Order: sequence, then C-alpha cells, then structure tokens
Amino acid sequence: MNRFGFIYLGVFFLIISAFSFLHIIYSYYFNLYLNVDSYIYTLIISLVLGSLFLFKKRNENKISIYNKIFTVIFGYFFIPLIISLPYYLSIYNITFLDCYFEAISGFTSTGFSIFNNIKHLDESLILWRSTSQWIGGIYFLFSIILLIDIFDENLKKSLTNFLSFNTSEILKQLIKILVLYTSLTFFIFIVLKLSNVRTFDSFNLSMTIISSGGFLPVNDIGTILNTNIKEIVFSLLLLLS
Repeated sequence: MNRFGFIYLGVFFLIISAFSFLHIIYSYYFNLYLNVDSYIYTLIISLVLGSLFLFKKRNENKISIYNKIFTVIFGYFFIPLIISLPYYLSIYNITFLDCYFEAISGFTSTGFSIFNNIKHLDESLILWRSTSQWIGGIYFLFSIILLIDIFDENLKKSLTNFLSFNTSEILKQLIKILVLYTSLTFFIFIVLKLSNVRTFDSFNLSMTIISSGGFLPVNDIGTILNTNIKEIVFSLLLLLS
C-alpha cells in the first residue's frame, strides 16, 4: 500500500477517534459510566493508528488503480475491527466474532444485528451503532471517488470534469462530499426534531437515514413513527438521502 492509501485510511481512523471522544463527552454528561472506558481505549487506538498512517514516510510512486482497490478492500476489513472495540470492551460480554459482525453490519449499512432487545443497551452504545453506519456511508462515497478510474470515460465525464484524478483533486472532491454529507445529516436531524421526534432518536435516525442503514435506536420503529405525519416525513427523508 502506498502513502496515499495510508493517508486515506488514516483519515478514517481519526474520524473514529473524533466520534470516540464525543461518546466519552456524552457518557460523562449523561452519567453513563458503564462503557466509558471502551470509548477511551478506542480513542487511543484509533488516534495512534491514524497518526501513524498519516505520517508514514513519503512514497513518490504513482497511485495505481490496483493500489486504490486494495486500499478500499483493506479498509472494509480493517476499519470494522476498530469499530468493534466498544462492543467487545463493553459490560455485555459479547464475543469478538459477534462484535465484528455488528461492526461490519453497521459499516456496510446492512442493519443485521446480534442484539435482540435494544432497550437493554446503554444509550451510548446505541449511538455508537448509528455512528458506525454514518462512517460506513461516508467511506462508501469516498471510495466511489477514489475508484473513479475504473469507470469508462463517458461515465467519468458525467461525474467530473477531470478524466484522471491526482491526489490534490481527490482530496478536494472528498472534502466537498464530507461537507454535503454532514450538512444533510444535520438537516435530517432538524426535520425529525421539528416532527416531534425525541432528540436522541432524531440523532440516531439522522445517521441511519443518511447512510441508508438499517440500525434503529428502538426495537420497533412504530413507537417513533406513531403518526401519519411522522411516517410521511420519514419516507421523504429516506428518498432525500
């Protein structure tokens, strides 16, 4: 893997560390101390890995499409390992395989879950499940830009004015996607709040909707969408994302 691949994955490790920090703040603010240590360890590990990947020695070799494909595939296997840490280090005694399955399910926005009753989970862990979907959604979009060279020229022309991305152009496009993705997440959250959905549920659902994921903060979505207006708004937000 060349330097760009390390930088690409390092950015996501830093994103995970940022969300870990937010979960620590959230846990302390709402006195949810049961799993706070798991986020501290995740913060340290992801921050160290992200820093090491970002400051890898410069390699001047050209980025080939094979390096890009390898980077994306490697990320789909490795990033869920870091995401699985809060599950594995939690108080629920979950096996590593189950933790990795839950992390992959969230990261790929699939939505299959090992948890039978969400009500038994700590709120911070429910929020972490939604976070994994949000990270997976932006990773997918970033990977589309990274792998744009595998498309034919007509499709590339429809996606961008550049027939071949260099590193600076890739980073510019990724920043645009990140801003739009984050803005839409915030917009969805505001609309859900205005629809009288609880703040905690609105935040979780906004990250679920924007990533087209399947995790829910409750066992039955009907307990949240308990009016026709909420169902209509929720449906429109799904189409928007």
